Amino acid sequence: MPVGPDCVVEVRVTSRSRRPGVEVDGDLVRIRVVEAPVDGRATEAARRALAAALGVPPASVALTTGRRSRTKHFRVGGLGCSQVRLRLGG
Repeated sequence: MPVGPDCVVEVRVTSRSRRPGVEVDGDLVRIRVVEAPVDGRATEAARRALAAALGVPPASVALTTGRRSRTKHFRVGGLGCSQVRLRLGG
């Protein structure tokens, strides 16, 4: 169980991207991954990319909604929403 506050982050995932990365556009977080959206590989890559961008262990980031959608919600354990925005540069 995570210690401290949690934040739910809405992200838009683009799979099969030539340029993987995480960017913030206003309130929208865009994650581009190389993996194809097959068997949850793109979702897992997006979860790990978000964790890396936030500087938290991948185990601290969990998918809450959007398993089969491009728009997903991830819960980040141990970080408040203000800390998440700060770490993402938003």
